[in-house]
Amino acid sequence: MSLKITLISTVRDAGREHIAEFLASVRAQTRAPDEVIIVDGGSTDGTLTVLREAGDLITLIESPDANIPMGRRIAIQAATHDVIAVSDADCVLTPGWLELLAGAMESGADVAMGAYAPIGRTSFEVWSAATHVPLPSELDEATFMPSSRSVAFRRETYEAAGGYPDWLDVGEDMYLDIRLRQQGAVMKLVPDAVTLWRVRPTMAATWKQYANYARGDALAGMWPKRHALRFVIYAALPILLLSRVGRLLVLVGGVAYAFKPMKRMYGFTRDPLQRAGGVVGVPLLMAFTDLAKIAGYLTGLAQKRRSPR
Repeated sequence: MSLKITLISTVRDAGREHIAEFLASVRAQTRAPDEVIIVDGGSTDGTLTVLREAGDLITLIESPDANIPMGRRIAIQAATHDVIAVSDADCVLTPGWLELLAGAMESGADVAMGAYAPIGRTSFEVWSAATHVPLPSELDEATFMPSSRSVAFRRETYEAAGGYPDWLDVGEDMYLDIRLRQQGAVMKLVPDAVTLWRVRPTMAATWKQYANYARGDALAGMWPKRHALRFVIYAALPILLLSRVGRLLVLVGGVAYAFKPMKRMYGFTRDPLQRAGGVVGVPLLMAFTDLAKIAGYLTGLAQKRRSPR
């Protein structure tokens, strides 16, 4: 293990149980990190107690009011080693996660792109996972934008891309990904390096999450064509539904749009009730999330107009 790796993470109010699961998954890695740095952004729910009791496993930095990109920047600045692995401290790392990412880095990658899989038990969580979480088999190395819940990179590559933007409180990993692609970094997909990610358990939490993602897109000027297309499609729906041909187009388009999430849903659960309910639940949740993104993007555009900086 000539390659030295620092694992970094940020957290705020993950909950005692979740942070304990994350730390246990770090301990269970088949290739242990050489250093673990966790930045706490002001937890008040017992998370800090668990972190303080972790002993020599981690280096804990307490930085109240630090958002996620600020916390990551602080952790990377404090890191001893020049290969950085990143995850979120409310996730669970599969045992071979770091070993697989390290293998990609040792073979010459500037960025090792891991995958992530959902933790979902309720019907809502299963349907939401099917809607939002791509399977590793769906990922294309040439276009994939890795989440910073499952990635590793070289410090020099990270710095050349400008690092995490601490002015962007959500979508910061996508912003970094775009710049890594623009600078021509060697980005290798490692689909078996999987982090388990907790799906939001309620509609309100899901709305907030995806509205915030879209707000970040607007603030950072990311994916304007994708958001414009969503606006156009939903604006045209009332007109299309007025005619028989229009209704047919909506039906065919809706089936095509929902096909992949429905296929995922059948892979995520064997529960016949969850599968049956998902026939309605998944398409409705897709539309619900699209509306959240529309609302969030409009909010971001308004915020950007008020504060262009």
